[in-house]
Amino acid sequence: MDELELLVDLHLDGPRQGPGGAAATQLAIDLADLRGRRNLAIADVGCGTGAATLVLARELDVHLTATDFVPAFLARLERAAARAGLSDRITPVAADMAALPFADAALDAIFAEGAIYNLGFAAGIAAWRRYLKPGGILAVSELTWFSARRPAELERHWQREYPEVDTAAAKLAVLEDLGFGPIGYFVLPRHCWLDNYYRPLQARFPAFLDRHGHAPAAAALVAAEVAEIALYERYGDYFGYGYYVARKLDEASVPP
Repeated sequence: MDELELLVDLHLDGPRQGPGGAAATQLAIDLADLRGRRNLAIADVGCGTGAATLVLARELDVHLTATDFVPAFLARLERAAARAGLSDRITPVAADMAALPFADAALDAIFAEGAIYNLGFAAGIAAWRRYLKPGGILAVSELTWFSARRPAELERHWQREYPEVDTAAAKLAVLEDLGFGPIGYFVLPRHCWLDNYYRPLQARFPAFLDRHGHAPAAAALVAAEVAEIALYERYGDYFGYGYYVARKLDEASVPP
């Protein structure tokens, strides 16, 4: 297996593929004021096996298009939706998030939990804006600094892994510069990382290594995950996911 195949295999059986939680998705829904609206068209981009997708489908009168580039994740979502009786509300679609299969101004909202980093925060916002109706909602969680002063070890790690990490003020400024009006922002609590993501991931390490005969590539992947978990456990007060909810502004109404 190559590195991507190993990564998919490690995460395929997980309840989610990144930090988050049902309460966080519900709070984003409330901030966006989507409850009570009828026949919403929403995309969940980078949906993985559908942890957030299923919450959106349960909470809203919606047809969801759930996109991911990993067919195995989408197959898991499809089965989970059937078990939950939500298949009629969810359409899984294999798609590249850089070229989503939507017409311009087709969507009432785009959700992307822990996924926009694959394009970059600014690049993703710029690319996806066209798909939203005027007044449409963008709701994304994104790696965020919680302090302007950070330990050097932490700074070096994230500048190497994701140089676009920044403070919430800087992220909100990006949204404003790209034609969005921020509605709300909140921080994912620690249990969204530890209890909902990292602890289940750690529990899968032994079986994953056994499946792959403790091959060097598999062992290296686990070692990288162990290091990331240790970094969060040590420095989680300085970084995490910020959840950003914003509305697409009608630029045609702005005077020159």
